[in-house]
Amino acid sequence: MYILRSICSNEFMANHLKYTFLTFLFLTVSQTSLTAQTMIVKGEVKDSLNLPISDVFVLLLPDSSSTLTNKKGEFSIKVRNAKKRKVIFSHLQYENFAIDITTSDKVSVVLKEKTQVLSGIDIQERRFEETQEIGSIEIDAKNAYTLPSATGDFSKILATLPGVTSNNELASVYSVRGGNYDENLIYVNGMKVYRPFLVSAGRQEGLGFINTDMVGHVQFSAGGWQAKDGDKLSSVLKVQYRVPKRNEATINASLLGGSLHYGGVSKKGDLHYSFGVRHKNSKYLLGTLETNGNYLPKFTDFQGFISKQLGSKTTLGLLASSAHNNYLTIPESKETEFGTIQASFRVSTAFEGREKLDYHTNQVGLILSHSFSEDFISRLVVSGVHSSERENYEIEGAYLLCDINRNPGSNRFNECVTIRGIGSNYAYGRNKLEAEVLSIDQKNEIYLGNDVLSFGMSWDYENLDDRLKEFAFTDSADFSNVTFSANNAIAIQSHKVSGFVQYTLNSRDSLHTINVGTRLNYWTYSEQWLVSPRIQYAYRMGIRRASILRLATGVYQQHPFYRELRNRTGVINPEVKAQSSFHVVGGIDHYFNAWGRPFKLSSDFYYKYLWNVNPYDVNNIKIRYFGTNQATAYAYGLDFRVNGEFIEGTESWFSLGILNTMEDLQEGDGYVRRPTDQRLNLGIFFQDHLPNDPSIKVSVNTLFGSGLPFGPPGRDDLRNSFQGDQYFRLDLGFSKSFEFENDKTLSPNSLWIGLELLNALGADNTISYTWIQDVVGNQFAVPNALSARFLNVRVIAKF
Repeated sequence: MYILRSICSNEFMANHLKYTFLTFLFLTVSQTSLTAQTMIVKGEVKDSLNLPISDVFVLLLPDSSSTLTNKKGEFSIKVRNAKKRKVIFSHLQYENFAIDITTSDKVSVVLKEKTQVLSGIDIQERRFEETQEIGSIEIDAKNAYTLPSATGDFSKILATLPGVTSNNELASVYSVRGGNYDENLIYVNGMKVYRPFLVSAGRQEGLGFINTDMVGHVQFSAGGWQAKDGDKLSSVLKVQYRVPKRNEATINASLLGGSLHYGGVSKKGDLHYSFGVRHKNSKYLLGTLETNGNYLPKFTDFQGFISKQLGSKTTLGLLASSAHNNYLTIPESKETEFGTIQASFRVSTAFEGREKLDYHTNQVGLILSHSFSEDFISRLVVSGVHSSERENYEIEGAYLLCDINRNPGSNRFNECVTIRGIGSNYAYGRNKLEAEVLSIDQKNEIYLGNDVLSFGMSWDYENLDDRLKEFAFTDSADFSNVTFSANNAIAIQSHKVSGFVQYTLNSRDSLHTINVGTRLNYWTYSEQWLVSPRIQYAYRMGIRRASILRLATGVYQQHPFYRELRNRTGVINPEVKAQSSFHVVGGIDHYFNAWGRPFKLSSDFYYKYLWNVNPYDVNNIKIRYFGTNQATAYAYGLDFRVNGEFIEGTESWFSLGILNTMEDLQEGDGYVRRPTDQRLNLGIFFQDHLPNDPSIKVSVNTLFGSGLPFGPPGRDDLRNSFQGDQYFRLDLGFSKSFEFENDKTLSPNSLWIGLELLNALGADNTISYTWIQDVVGNQFAVPNALSARFLNVRVIAKF
């Protein structure tokens, strides 16, 4: 054994010496070659107390070489030649510092510690919609860029807020605190915006109105908002487009589409403009659906915003939008498995036909703002929207329902063993809508010391011409059952007039704020007057006023739109009145510091009682109303949200919503769950980056919602009596950003490269259910799944 060990040791030593010599020779030759082409810059980094700083990120431009300082604050970095180079030093606890180098002399750098302003006063010009209101949430628009989502739509960031539910990653719709998609107000620069009226599925919807590239300031309220903010039952979202201060441009490209944005200012500084073009092609994403076929979606929109300063007191703005959403699909086949291990089923479907949908919406608005004095500001918004929509589809699906063998030891494992039913579903539609809405909205604000008096009026003219012709039936087990049939037309020309007045009182010590107001509305079609009083109160508590107690209550009413007049069979009921609700909202906002960074914890309790309720059913994102005011309803719950810089320099938040909403159809069944009764909702948006390189980031977007209720069609006695599947989705985003310093017009100032793993865990989420029967008359709810896992690549260049 001793001889064996000696032989092995000698062979090992010989090989070791041989490789060591070759390595030394290679390094010597390489070093000799590199010395002729490069030089090494050494240096040290210290703080104001002359103490070394470790883990400082040292970046050499334009070579893009980088390194970190050691525990002694020392670094060394190679420079290819002796030309002028720039070295940038960055650390999370210190201010960035840059220095130019031309020689190999030792560099000594002193970094200044970052200072944090805990409180301060920011004096700005008084402008509409830019002061945060009681109970509203402000959203940083830049977070929408890094939020990984299937559509890239701005509304997806709303789904991570408390009280907001969005169980369809393909759509821009959302529900708030038990309401439906039609109960949310959206304003852009004071102009009310609309989404397509006929769209029935998320994959058809296309682009939401809000252009992320142009967004500047965002406020969102989930209930208990002020009288000046309009009439809906659930929420209000107010977006202000950014006014460019310099020439700028953005290019955003991904596998699912892209956008171009350009903004600038005139030489005199009195004309600001911003233009954006977006295109979305979700063909690859739709290819992950259960239904195999040819998907040809094309969604494009153009928006422009121009602001002209007419003297020192007057500003004229123009906001224009043109959206063209075309959707064509030719389904071929689909296979769905559902059930449990003990009772597992499979439905195989073959399709024939196609679906062709076209939605074209054009909207324009003029915004005139004038300051009669420093304390009297007035604004006038004149806008118009025209929507032309077509739906042409004829699809027949022949299906086979069978039991699946789940015994792993069987030679027929995972095969159909018993055929339970054979049949077909047929759907036909030829729908057409022409809609025109003209609006004039005038608002005023008078500042009386610390108090504000607001008042205004608005007028809307609606002209709608809708032709509905669609039916669907199921042919199963030797009998046919018509599931839906409608052949009707509606033409409505009507006027809506409204006005409001409110007063905001602030105490001299700024501890108390009270807002009292009321709205008055009238619709010529229903000849109904509505009065909606509202009140808000806020009290700043604590020695540092770090907590705010909020209370809000009031009446919120919503005149019906044309779809709410049509019942489930397409018949128009002109007697439908406005739905009404009474809100009570209480909450506490607590501001605190942790790890030397600011945070905010918000908690809300709310209760809503609704009367003259128009019940509805939801299928995918299409709402079918009963066309009556037969129900009463209520909703109550708790919302929690904590947001702040969990990682320095990035904002993240965690949201939790607990909800219970029920309704009574007055048919003897008592209160039952509403279609939007999602008892638990969790939203997480989290951002992180490498400790010493903030340019490398990871973003997490997580949504969880408990199952929504559903029931068999045509059975009001079993309405929403079953529990649907829960919704869970995890989207991950990884990105690297590059900053450039150049004066070239066509060269970007920054480049952002991102990789998004959508539905990272491959969750099989359900959006709706299709009901079929077997040979003995048993009904089965076949789930319709949403998109599967998808890998997306995004590149953003800013100029």
